[in-house]
Amino acid sequence: MFVGDEVQLAVSFAIARERLVKLAGSGFLLSTSEDAYDLGTAGLARVGIPGLSKLVRVQARDLASTDGSVGLAIRWEATGPGDGLFPVMDADITLVRAGQRACMLTMSGVYRPPLGTLGQALDRAILHRVAAATIRDFLAQVAAKITGRPGGYVAFQGGSSSPELNA
Repeated sequence: MFVGDEVQLAVSFAIARERLVKLAGSGFLLSTSEDAYDLGTAGLARVGIPGLSKLVRVQARDLASTDGSVGLAIRWEATGPGDGLFPVMDADITLVRAGQRACMLTMSGVYRPPLGTLGQALDRAILHRVAAATIRDFLAQVAAKITGRPGGYVAFQGGSSSPELNA
């Protein structure tokens, strides 16, 4: 299954690239991944799926950079009592220039639902929405850190073609 989201940042590419490099080196992406994952699984606990796993490993490759883009490969893995309910997700975080004073931050990933046919049904029923919400929350936190303020970006969420200002 594919999952992803994107946000347009209201800062120049040069500033955003510098800040993303610092975030990647500081451990912020790891703690933000854990926060986003915890938020997503908290929603599952509310709908009656107890004993969920805890995100314990986030692996990232070094940032790859060109004049017009920056990319980072990341892998999220779960462990614990419910680790068999959650797939490993491989994703790419990309930052690209989108004008003089803006850039686009995207995250696109892929995972395979666990548990065969049952897992595919669970994914259609709820897990895909949890994955999408987790990605959206993660990107919102990274965007806020890059811009220096919560809501300092324009969001193009869910593939929408019309921007809306996040508050």
